[in-house]
Amino acid sequence: MRDTIRIGCGAGFWGDSPEGPRQLVRSGGIDYLVLDYLAEITMSILARMKAKTPTLGYATDFVSLVMKPLAREIAEKRIRVVTNAGGVNPEACRDALLAAFAEVGVDLKVAVVTGDDLSDRAEQFRAAGVTEMFSGAPFPAKTASINAYLGAFGVAAALDAGADVVVTGRCVDSAVVLGPLIHEFGWTPEDYDQLSAGSLAGHILECGAQATGGITTDWRAVADDWADMGFPIADCRADGSFEVGKPDGTGGRITPPIVAEQVVYEVGDPAAYLLPDVICDWSDVRLEAVGPDRVRVTGARGLPPTPSYKVSATYADGWRCTATMMIVGRDAALRAEKVGTAILARSERLIAAAGFDRFAETSIEVLGAETSYGVAPAASPAREVILKVGVRHASRDALQIFAREIYPAATAMAQSLTGFAGGRPEPQPVVRLFSFLIDKRDVVVSVKTGDAAIEVATAPGTERSVPETAPGEVATAPVPDGPTVAVPLVALATARSGDKGDIANIGVMARHPDFVAPIARALTAEAVRGWFAHHVRGPVERFDWPGLDGFNFLLHRALGGGGIASLRYDPQGKAMAQVLMDMPVPVPAAWLQPGGRLEGVAAMETRR
Repeated sequence: MRDTIRIGCGAGFWGDSPEGPRQLVRSGGIDYLVLDYLAEITMSILARMKAKTPTLGYATDFVSLVMKPLAREIAEKRIRVVTNAGGVNPEACRDALLAAFAEVGVDLKVAVVTGDDLSDRAEQFRAAGVTEMFSGAPFPAKTASINAYLGAFGVAAALDAGADVVVTGRCVDSAVVLGPLIHEFGWTPEDYDQLSAGSLAGHILECGAQATGGITTDWRAVADDWADMGFPIADCRADGSFEVGKPDGTGGRITPPIVAEQVVYEVGDPAAYLLPDVICDWSDVRLEAVGPDRVRVTGARGLPPTPSYKVSATYADGWRCTATMMIVGRDAALRAEKVGTAILARSERLIAAAGFDRFAETSIEVLGAETSYGVAPAASPAREVILKVGVRHASRDALQIFAREIYPAATAMAQSLTGFAGGRPEPQPVVRLFSFLIDKRDVVVSVKTGDAAIEVATAPGTERSVPETAPGEVATAPVPDGPTVAVPLVALATARSGDKGDIANIGVMARHPDFVAPIARALTAEAVRGWFAHHVRGPVERFDWPGLDGFNFLLHRALGGGGIASLRYDPQGKAMAQVLMDMPVPVPAAWLQPGGRLEGVAAMETRR
């Protein structure tokens, strides 16, 4: 057993730059190259691809832009590759890989992990009365895909069988890193702390350059590096500790605040983050700078997993159509809103005349007028904005009427209306997510290598429910008495936001322990819900995150349905952390004086 295993992540989504894998293979000194391609949106796209062409349904970029050009170097350096690029058709991905390897004269053994695809059991789930785990909705009449989120032991079994390349379908994103660690260090299903730590390593790496400062709050520190960002590496040890870095000479930064932003990304309760192999308690995770662009991560703990896999099904729910245009001049935002309202009214009149029902949903956003902050167009001083008008309907033909009525606005409505991006908009299918749980014993996980198939034993999990975790509290220092002034949250904290379906998460980390108390007082769950009242339709939860001097917020029903079901310009909540950064937080006035904690930071005049 080696003391340290070096794993590099070369892709955080389908469409990520092939520069990442090239960089890691050629200068990363890695033992494993992992690539994460899948999201709920991606699965629905791949399902449509496979429905049209049975030999597709996988991330084709993985074969054409990554493995074929790098296969010889990967073989020579004995780098092993793990990826979920198989999507909804991992066997087709394997076949394409083998053909590419034959073309370049390289012999690499490919194994496929199967068992996640449950699409042939739709009728069984429907008959059993399966309901959506968040909304309680009934099982859809017709599904496009049904996939369980598998764990990492299938990946480990494939590596145990000698695979050079492991291709999976749907698994949890972190499994592409945890699987190699299980294989290398011999971790068992009962090594909960190690499994949690390995999952955390995967969680940090899985989004590629996000972990190296790609979308950090303090963007000025890395902006000059954006053209050549480094991709992340983790040096992992058998005890579960690891250090995060990047290849020498590449752009970006590895610092505790930057790594912390990735740790909080798309997490719920930090003391009970549910994965198939372990319940992760990351509430006391510690980040320590141990050198230039080097951060040590410790403190992850684990609990026995639940007996269920989470399953994500996708289904068609009509059509959507979105158009954008620019409006310039005085009262631009208000004129844009009036144009959007007029286009919708005109279109609704015409589709009614054609015998169609009303739009199922409409959306007007005036981009550039601080719509994301809930500012009314009439109150915006912006003189240059982009109008976005979106609609949803059961009929594609009804949306074609809407699409035809966009261009006439250029001569019938506001002066300066211009910039119709991409021509007449085309209706796109709406694909919704339907999540539910399935007993692990009802899912057979197998590894296919050559002509052999190996069934993978999966720990069934405990029969009890998720343990009640005592909410950890962030330690707060006393705040001096006296006058206070308001400063923007960004002066006190960094933050990152993400999504899970129609739930947005925003992780907030104090820049200094003294800032925790004022943040805690100002950013109550109720206050955050009020700040996002123009978006949030459900409750807001707040979780303390003691190890990071921070908090994690879950905003339920905040994304207009989420993913490609949403008509929002930001359907995945990527901008929500930055919106929260402007929230005013009262702090002692003395902190802004010479020698104070916030010397040089101006008080904030709130506009809301």
